[in-house]
Amino acid sequence: MKILLHICCANCALYPVRKLQGKGVRVNGLWYNPNIHPAQEYLKRLEAVRQLQGLWGLDITYNDRYGLTEFLAETGQDTRDGLRCAHCYRMRLREAASAAREMKADAFATTLMYSPYQKFDIITAEAAEAERLFHVPFYLEDWRGGFREGESLSRELGFYRQKYCGCIFSEMERFIKAKERGSKK
Repeated sequence: MKILLHICCANCALYPVRKLQGKGVRVNGLWYNPNIHPAQEYLKRLEAVRQLQGLWGLDITYNDRYGLTEFLAETGQDTRDGLRCAHCYRMRLREAASAAREMKADAFATTLMYSPYQKFDIITAEAAEAERLFHVPFYLEDWRGGFREGESLSRELGFYRQKYCGCIFSEMERFIKAKERGSKK
């Protein structure tokens, strides 16, 4: 079986790649993340994925463009948590499904299914729609149970470890929460 795996970052790819390969699945990665902001953050995450590719010999396609404008156009006025996330997932999952169809993969998946911080139900709904549109099955596996294992491996490998989901809005929320915690002291 060949699966196209959308990779949001190296850290989130570790556990799913190991699990899939352990089942004998041929994994082809896809880097496509127009949501990541600022550009320096995008480049750090991209470099970590390239490091992972080199270490593990992965086959990864890079749709490498810093897409802040594209992301903001897609999210439009729906900047509330959940709504904007649906737009973001939709962009990336449709790109993954399209690439999977083009490469004649048996299915597509995403490393977003690994993080307990992502919105699992929204991801699965958007993946089902991408599956319907592109006629490629979505490989649904809940990898969140391996989150601590993946974190540990990431530290061991010395990968860059981000502190927020990636988008400009999650970055803003991170700083607002930190400021609120600081003012409560």
